Amino acid sequence: MYNLLVGFYDNTATGSRVFEHTDQALVDYVRPAGTLDVNRVLSFPALVMPEIGDSNAPPVARVGRITNLQLIGTDYRFTFVQNPGLPALSTGRVASLATELGIGQWELNRTHWAIKDLDLYEVLLAAEGIRHLAPQVFSFPVEAPVEPDLVAVMMPFGAEFNPVYAAIKESVEGLGLRCHRADDIWENHHIMDDVISLIWRCRLVVSDLTSKNANVFYETGVAHSLGRDVIQIAQSMDDVPFDLRSIRTLTYLRNGEGLADLKQSLAARIQTLLA
Repeated sequence: MYNLLVGFYDNTATGSRVFEHTDQALVDYVRPAGTLDVNRVLSFPALVMPEIGDSNAPPVARVGRITNLQLIGTDYRFTFVQNPGLPALSTGRVASLATELGIGQWELNRTHWAIKDLDLYEVLLAAEGIRHLAPQVFSFPVEAPVEPDLVAVMMPFGAEFNPVYAAIKESVEGLGLRCHRADDIWENHHIMDDVISLIWRCRLVVSDLTSKNANVFYETGVAHSLGRDVIQIAQSMDDVPFDLRSIRTLTYLRNGEGLADLKQSLAARIQTLLA
């Protein structure tokens, strides 16, 4: 399944246009008992584009996902995050693939939000002229949904960092969210696959740059490339490389008082990002 959003420029979908051109079985699936199941909708990829022939917007369609979906009054507010593994394509190209994408006649000429019971990635990657941009040393789990309550932590492994992780975890869970490091899960044979999966699925990332750990730098770069919100922390600004110093970093001391301050600062920053 995938979300098709046509004509919504400001990340607001008018309630009366939501789930037009959508089979009733799909509407019932995302609205069990008449109430929208946000997690089900967020688990689908999204194709976002202007109406065909709209002179007020560039004729470009983008593929990615929607996050932060919430109902405000009669409208749905959301954030669109483009998939960096797929380039934008023209709205004309989408029109030429309308049948394959399950899009009906004139549907691209009306602002609306539909859900289609097709594999968006399978159709686009099979279409001639669309090149899939993918890393050579690992693969993105593009079919895995983003988990809006999941916070990923990238930090050096070692006993000396256990109190720091405990403080981060307490801060995150105090907000009703879940907190994981790669060593909390074992889903793949290679730990890097677990790291990539965690970054892909999470809502935001906390990166501890302390000790200039090369693995953490690498994982932070992946998170930035995927468009995740990244909260940088470090015990000293001397550990933050030049290219990352333009991004705000929470500094902390590794003692009782310092970790208590970290918990408060981190919670405040997370609340700001999720607001």
